[in-house]
Amino acid sequence: MKLYNHISPRLSDMEWEMSKHIPAGGNWQNIPTHFPSKRLEQIRKSGGRTTYYGRLSYDKPSYTITTYFNRLGNSSNLHPVQQRMISTREGARLQSFKDEFIFYGSKSSQYKQIGNAVPPLLARAVAETIKPFIKNKTIIDLFSGAGGMSEGFLMEDFKLLSANELEKHYFETYKQNHSKYTEEENLILGNVTETEIKERIIDSAKNNNKVGIVMGGPPCQGFSYAGWRNPNDTRNQLFNDFVEIVNSIKPEAFIMENVPGILTMRKGEAVKEIIESFEKIGYTVNKPFKLSAEEYGVPQKRKRVFIIGTLKKKTIPSPKPLFSSKNDDLPNPITVREAIAGLPKLETDSGQFELICNYKSTSAYESLLMGEIDFKMFYKKCLENLPICVSDFS
Repeated sequence: MKLYNHISPRLSDMEWEMSKHIPAGGNWQNIPTHFPSKRLEQIRKSGGRTTYYGRLSYDKPSYTITTYFNRLGNSSNLHPVQQRMISTREGARLQSFKDEFIFYGSKSSQYKQIGNAVPPLLARAVAETIKPFIKNKTIIDLFSGAGGMSEGFLMEDFKLLSANELEKHYFETYKQNHSKYTEEENLILGNVTETEIKERIIDSAKNNNKVGIVMGGPPCQGFSYAGWRNPNDTRNQLFNDFVEIVNSIKPEAFIMENVPGILTMRKGEAVKEIIESFEKIGYTVNKPFKLSAEEYGVPQKRKRVFIIGTLKKKTIPSPKPLFSSKNDDLPNPITVREAIAGLPKLETDSGQFELICNYKSTSAYESLLMGEIDFKMFYKKCLENLPICVSDFS
């Protein structure tokens, strides 16, 4: 059996010694003060986040997987029981990518691809929710990254029409994992602000009767400034191009994904202006969904916002939570143990891009990611573990 991207990052000698003092669930507060670290001194003075220099706990979901989950000081990235950082594959599992999904490019690029991704199981919940409200189950994925959004929608039997990404390593990962779903010419590498690239994206929709969804997460840095409406402000160009493509293709619906901060930017004025931009081109925009990934099967505390609009006036409800630590009628969120316990052991700074090994699933979640069961069976197994009688998932 082949396992890909199971490689653990290197620890410096001092980090290695520091990590020995950090227990499962612990953090920088467990590191003795004699270590000569200016960063630690500053954290102690200011009272830094409890996730800094953290070790994961097997019995809880992980904290947010960032683009620097190879670094000890950035978050809780130490393996719960092994003396090392989590591997690239373990980071991918905590993001809910299946084991067959292979990441390409440099190690640093792979960390960024995983850390920036929309968790596929979170995207799956959004896909399942919007599915009854559209006729054409087709998607165009802009700002696609490695492909987390596409993965979730493919799980709900959507058809991929085309995708666009600027960063070549991200694009290589996307292409290698998605070329079987559409023509290679429809996987478009390049800057969406360029006329040629934009036209190729729009042309990819012309050979279809109608596009169901155009989706993407355009950066919105310029929205933090009152003058964002200035057409010469290049910080908003990507968002403007996203709106322009939606207007040209006129899909049944659009989905815009972003970080939760978009809701509070400029005391809520920024998100109002985003909604107005889509309303001007004929879309009815729903109240944004603010979703917590651990409530949808992702073993990770991560929040994301989804803004959805439809050409026809429709009210789309927010996805219903499937997991909860508070609702006894739902299974508890998936834990780190359920996500990675069955993977082969590693030493620090070891592993291979392609590893031949016999590893086995130790949970329903691992069975899902190994391709042994589908999501419906996975959730059914989670429900069966409840201490009370719950009807089967349908």
